[in-house]
Amino acid sequence: MTKTLTKVAPKALPLNQILAGDCIEIMRSLPEASVDLIFADPPYNLQLRGDLHRPDNSRVDAVDDAWDQFASFDAYDRFTRDWLAAARRLLKPNGAIWVIGSYHNVFRMGAELQNQGFWILNDVVWRKSNPMPNFRGKRLTNAHETLIWASKSEAGKYTFNYEALKALNEGVQMRSDWVLPICTGHERMKDEAGEKAHPTQKPESLLHRVLVGTTNPGDVVLDPFFGTGTTGAVAKMLGRDFIGIEREAAYRDVAQKRIDRVRKFDKEALETSTSKRAEPRVPFGQVVERGMLRPGEELYSPRGGIAKVRADGTLVGNDIKGSIHQVGAHLEGAPSCNGWTYWHFRRDGKLVPIDLLRQQIRAEMEDRPN
Repeated sequence: MTKTLTKVAPKALPLNQILAGDCIEIMRSLPEASVDLIFADPPYNLQLRGDLHRPDNSRVDAVDDAWDQFASFDAYDRFTRDWLAAARRLLKPNGAIWVIGSYHNVFRMGAELQNQGFWILNDVVWRKSNPMPNFRGKRLTNAHETLIWASKSEAGKYTFNYEALKALNEGVQMRSDWVLPICTGHERMKDEAGEKAHPTQKPESLLHRVLVGTTNPGDVVLDPFFGTGTTGAVAKMLGRDFIGIEREAAYRDVAQKRIDRVRKFDKEALETSTSKRAEPRVPFGQVVERGMLRPGEELYSPRGGIAKVRADGTLVGNDIKGSIHQVGAHLEGAPSCNGWTYWHFRRDGKLVPIDLLRQQIRAEMEDRPN
């Protein structure tokens, strides 16, 4: 007798939802390799001793909640190991993670990231343009926090929208020191009593930079310490899907109301500058194979140099043979050359860059059905 096997549908991801409970348990219950990016703002384990007061004797509303208290460094390290392991399981092979912390915990997180096989890509210093002063005058003013960006493995092909971040920075390469204000004013979420709803709410500008730079529209972003939902709010605006995990009911309530008010940007506004490296690679030989340029046809350099196209996709000049890049570099006496932008061909009496042919092939690749 033949036994009929019933196919069990894979568990659906709870997209754009805030899940209530312990983040480690919930992450262990979600489908493996299902998330593109994780942004984690875990408890800092500040180890505060007693109240902190301003010079006028008013009490500072510091982080003294139960969720930030651990019995020892060993207890905190176990917690860090467990939640990072659960998070790593959820990442797709080319996924990545951002963690943020202060000097109290970021070094311990960094070591554990490496212990578990993550590959650290950058550490970023978020320099606060308006930090809280040091009221006791016994230490330097703590004016920054540190973010660590890591891929799931050394071989992972993580997302990095270099050109988009460069555009955000007025055409200059984005550096690893970010000057952004802390969360204040209208952005600070308040509870029913009018007090700040969460002591460590992160500014939307910080998450905007992270998500624009390291995700694409439609990606799934998980935040296991969701708080008042900054990650979810920015993800929704930018056309990303999110999954939030938060055990505190008061934070969940604030976060849900906040996200319900968010409007997603329209499709055109979601488009960002793309990196040349992210575009499909097109060998010059393809241009020759397809008859877009013929063997024996001449290419012209900006300085009047001439080379002929060969059947194998190389060029030959007066005293040099090689790729479009090698021959161009030789003519310029330079260590390297981008042959695609260097060489031109003649059509209807006009010089046209060969890069136009590459872009035509790339456009055809995008139009093909998946």
